[in-house]
Amino acid sequence: MSKRTLTALFLIFFGIPILMYGNLPYIIFIGFLLAAAAWEYTNIFRAAGSRPATWLVVLGVIVINIGRYFHLSIDFPVLTIGVLLLMIYHLVDFERGAEHAGMDFSVSLGALVYIGFVGGYLISLRQLENGGWWVMFALPCVFMTDIGAFLIGSVYGRHHMTPRLSPRKSWEGFAAGVVSAMLMGGILAYAYSTWGPLHISIVTGAAFGLFVGVLTPLGDLGESMLKRQAGLKDSGILFPGHGGAFDRIDSWIWGAVLGFYFVTWFAR
Repeated sequence: MSKRTLTALFLIFFGIPILMYGNLPYIIFIGFLLAAAAWEYTNIFRAAGSRPATWLVVLGVIVINIGRYFHLSIDFPVLTIGVLLLMIYHLVDFERGAEHAGMDFSVSLGALVYIGFVGGYLISLRQLENGGWWVMFALPCVFMTDIGAFLIGSVYGRHHMTPRLSPRKSWEGFAAGVVSAMLMGGILAYAYSTWGPLHISIVTGAAFGLFVGVLTPLGDLGESMLKRQAGLKDSGILFPGHGGAFDRIDSWIWGAVLGFYFVTWFAR
């Protein structure tokens, strides 16, 4: 618990200022986390016997998100080129003796799309007008989902939610996470509308928290599915007591997507 607490404090005191400041420190911070998560994603499948194109995937993730930072419309061209390069890589790998190169290609493609393209919404959200405020609106709702679920679920959890994917998750913890996210969404909506540049009603903020509380745990469960198939507990050891980068941002990715489309569809 001490390692977990110290790591959490480190992320709070160093991560939150970077999230709010943005610019180059933000792209370096998020880019590093996404690149590390892509590395861990491929290593999960290597542990399960696959041979994904790790370095090519990591490079593709970095290029996609550099493009998003500079507002360059290169997401789809880079993704397209990346897919073709991955196919070439695995064709060559098959000729060199890889028995399951077709499946390996699918793993590499999944990493590039999920971590690179979808994970890149962490960049896209920050690049919106008042993006720092929106990041600090969306991600705290994700954090409160995890905190509420952990605090209540660890004490009062009795009914298993996903026995195969994550045996420690309970419906009681899930409900607590949803309520926590709704409260956070409502509180931040009031605070940012009163003392900040955003214009969100408390009801709208709570509604966003509802969607975050219900949907972002799927990011965590999705990663758990990958790890279970490989027989792993954590994706890596980057953050003592917390696991790897993928373990940390699995729910952030979903929260960033929800936040981006909430802003572009409903709040602008």
